[in-house]
Amino acid sequence: MTEVSVAKVDAAAPGELVVLKSVNKHFGALHVLQDIDLTVERGEVVVVIGPSGSGKSTLCRTINRLETIDEGAITIDGKPLPQEGRELARLRADVGMVFQSFNLFAHKTVLQNVMLGQIKVRKADKKKAEENARALLDRVGVASQADKYPAQLSGGQQQRVAIARALAMNPKVMLFDEPTSALDPEMINEVLEVMQQLARDGMTMIVVTHEMGFARSAANRVVFMADGRIVEQASPDQFFSNPRSDRAKDFLSKILHH
Repeated sequence: MTEVSVAKVDAAAPGELVVLKSVNKHFGALHVLQDIDLTVERGEVVVVIGPSGSGKSTLCRTINRLETIDEGAITIDGKPLPQEGRELARLRADVGMVFQSFNLFAHKTVLQNVMLGQIKVRKADKKKAEENARALLDRVGVASQADKYPAQLSGGQQQRVAIARALAMNPKVMLFDEPTSALDPEMINEVLEVMQQLARDGMTMIVVTHEMGFARSAANRVVFMADGRIVEQASPDQFFSNPRSDRAKDFLSKILHH
């Protein structure tokens, strides 16, 4: 896809769901995102990889406005990101986010965690919210844990509950910011399997991860970042077998041959 589209920012093409144009972000003197142009189509799974400090997580966090940007524009489904208030809450419901840490409410049961946003933000009635929550817990494989509290669950189970909670809002796109990096190795696959299934179900996903197996098998496109820039993007086959940039070659040689 060429990046020469001259369409106005607020007129996304029919298939475009998330569009970043000339996005810049600084933390003090550090230029963490440099002229980022990225378009994610409906139903596409984009995996963002790169060395630590390359701006991957910041990129992810700007898409639901957990981080503000200094320049450029981000649109979701043709609409610019709102500044704050109710509109922002609505946007965050449309953009599901799963973090490294599970961010579940410790004093609420698993079921309550998944029901809460539906009732508060989506204004669903309790019965409907509960039905939906139970179906989603079943979908991510933790239905039997519904009445437990997060502390009683393994990390892998908690992360699957966090995915169910994000899905409960019926989001247009799901962001995953290194969702397996805080997990013990034996729990990583149970979370990746849920993500693989979401990808197969056609969920639009932007995934920041170190899991190259997931990138190879689930991504439609791999975006490689270094030093705050998108250095290259390609299909997984193309990227892993024949990276074009020296930065990507260097990165892959370090992680694939250790």
